[in-house]
Amino acid sequence: MATKSPSASSGVGGAPNAAPTPRQDSAFTTQNVLNFLHIIVLVLSVLLIVTISVDTFRNIRYNSEPEFVKFEFWICIVFLVDFFFEMAVARNKGAFFLRNILFFLVSVPYLPLLKYFDVHIGHTADYVLRFVPFLRGGYALALVVSWFINNRAASLFVTYLTTLFSGVYFSSLIFYVFEHGPNALVTKYTDALWWALMDCTTVGSNIVAVTPVGRVLSVLVAALGMMMFPIFTVYITSIITRYHSSSHDDSADPGANM
Repeated sequence: MATKSPSASSGVGGAPNAAPTPRQDSAFTTQNVLNFLHIIVLVLSVLLIVTISVDTFRNIRYNSEPEFVKFEFWICIVFLVDFFFEMAVARNKGAFFLRNILFFLVSVPYLPLLKYFDVHIGHTADYVLRFVPFLRGGYALALVVSWFINNRAASLFVTYLTTLFSGVYFSSLIFYVFEHGPNALVTKYTDALWWALMDCTTVGSNIVAVTPVGRVLSVLVAALGMMMFPIFTVYITSIITRYHSSSHDDSADPGANM
């Protein structure tokens, strides 16, 4: 057994430091791996959102592009590696799987697998699979936002803001994908974005959905706006109330600042 040198076994002022146990070393290594995987997932999430957005703006059917299918496949592989590694180190693996089943479902590379095995699907299934990249991009956006949120009070407000803006943004993307062509009023992405913004504020616009997907989105986006905007009003009101309450307490106790 190797002997420890004094410098390795003593801390500041010569006080002995407890040597890390193998379990602590293992936990430290596991956490490092998790942090590394999380960073990779976040970077790929941002790239996925940008890729979907750019292809949509350019009116490219991303799900039929070989480069996008390959890119999506490797993103999904990294997502799945992160998922299964976290599940492997979780204490209750069954609870972890059930709690994160949505992440697992959006991480499965459906389109690449279908193309690789040359599986031909019906029009309805293809229609449904067109939503998967948007779901994956939306979940990726949630991961990016959650990474930067630390304060609980602020995170609640930021969560509401993120829900509103991401809901409007991804609704406009989906609306453009399905309405561009069938709807003569949707000629470019900015038309879909204008529709989403006006529908969210419940003001409405001159653009009326003509596809089933567009009509469903019209209801969902309006409902999202009706739920989110009152929350902002309550949040701002609470801030003003706390500010006036604090000012009143300071003025009522002039000796507090002496």
